[in-house]
Amino acid sequence: MHPFRQLLTPGRVIDNPSAEELRQMAKGEEHTTEFSSACYISGARNRSAKKTYVVEDGVKLGVHQQGISLERANELVKEVHRYLADKTVIRLDRQMGMNESHTYHCRVYITEPYARIPAMWIHSLFAPKDKDKEPDFISVYVPEWPERVIFCHPLAGVTYILGTDYFGECKKSFLRKAMFRTKQKGGLGLHAGSKVLRIRSKEDKLTDVGFILFGLSGTGKTTLTIHDHGLTGDERVIIRQDDVVLMDADGFCAGTEDGFYIKTDGLDKSQKVLYDAAVSPNAIFENIKVFEGGKIDFFNQELTSNGRGIVLRSEVAGSDDSIDLPKANKLIFITRRNDIVPPLARLSPVQGAAYFMLGESIETSAGDPTKAGQSKREVGTNPFIVGPEEDEGQRLLDILRNNPDMQCYLLNTGSIGAKEGDAGVKLSIKVSTTLMKEIARDSIEWTVDPDWGYEVPKSVPGLDIQEIMPKGFYSEEVYQEKVEKLRAERRQWLEQFPGLADEIRQAIEKP
Repeated sequence: MHPFRQLLTPGRVIDNPSAEELRQMAKGEEHTTEFSSACYISGARNRSAKKTYVVEDGVKLGVHQQGISLERANELVKEVHRYLADKTVIRLDRQMGMNESHTYHCRVYITEPYARIPAMWIHSLFAPKDKDKEPDFISVYVPEWPERVIFCHPLAGVTYILGTDYFGECKKSFLRKAMFRTKQKGGLGLHAGSKVLRIRSKEDKLTDVGFILFGLSGTGKTTLTIHDHGLTGDERVIIRQDDVVLMDADGFCAGTEDGFYIKTDGLDKSQKVLYDAAVSPNAIFENIKVFEGGKIDFFNQELTSNGRGIVLRSEVAGSDDSIDLPKANKLIFITRRNDIVPPLARLSPVQGAAYFMLGESIETSAGDPTKAGQSKREVGTNPFIVGPEEDEGQRLLDILRNNPDMQCYLLNTGSIGAKEGDAGVKLSIKVSTTLMKEIARDSIEWTVDPDWGYEVPKSVPGLDIQEIMPKGFYSEEVYQEKVEKLRAERRQWLEQFPGLADEIRQAIEKP
């Protein structure tokens, strides 16, 4: 046992209560919806990224990670253990993943008054085969702690979550550790959804094409992951995962969870797949307005714009018995820009590594509500990386080069042609889903972009793609000014990472 993993001996342990028992324990905080599901209101309404630390003990930190000394972490652990010595604590064990090589036993300890948090988490993962074996990962959760601080010891597989009652901290604490462990084993843990598009190829053969989709919360990742792309008959979509996959060196992507953690803001019947799962009595919600009589309002933002729900994967139309993806044939980097980033670009392996490092997106209320709507970059669109970020970019490049059947794409879900006083043309969900469908069918005609060196669509079945290509919205002079401004921003971002290979840096320069 790792020395940081100290034995916890609380005053009383409620050992693995059932989902029904947990809901009953949390009854006093439940707002029962019109669908007979539970909704809870937390004090903290988003993750505390600025209060999250990695214990400085045997792991080199990345540029965007905060360290906490081993000495200070051990002091806090002792204080927490003393506090819990006469408290009642819930212990819940769950299993992450279904694939033998990527299965982890996870255990949370949390103080009894916060039963709503394990009541939500129990639906996220799977029942363990042996709840009493030594877990791979442990999270100790004390929401009432007077100081807000979250710290993870990656090598010990332990996280302490103190002073916040936001459910996302519980969920992500285990996923962060699993992604780190996957990297230790030669793979990559990725903040990405996964799905299969089963399509008829040019040779009229039914073919499964595996997709993984990267994107920060609120940028369209879930919407595109669960979309059916208008496929009918024997062509169909098979949904695998919504949040995190664990990729090995051959491009196999193991799934992690049994529930989808959805943003509910603006959810309505037009989003049929998610809506149908959300109105099940088995769904659980957090921080959504529920009126007297149980009427739930997904458009109301009185509590937060970061309302959340957990829906069962089995109740999401298009899912099947597997959470794993045999091969990530297509990697989609979702970005949300508003001017010169094209609706779609096809990337070489080294460009794929560069755009993975750029992680261009938009800040959402799930991350930093004070900056929601602003442009943002996050390596791999993954705020849960542990270790030097450039190692992840290099690992991805190695995987891509060793697997020529894997192809990367940049997909813009924002707008084209914005200028002062003009928001530009919004890229609709239909545009994005059509582009993905035609990627799977290999029916797009491509041409090289002279400014960036990646390929952009020349023609796409079902779309007048030239109507939404950015060069048509600006004069040549203005367009080139925007190109150079964006290139300078990208260059400056990549300069932060001292160990990043020159070839990855050069991938954003003019060819």
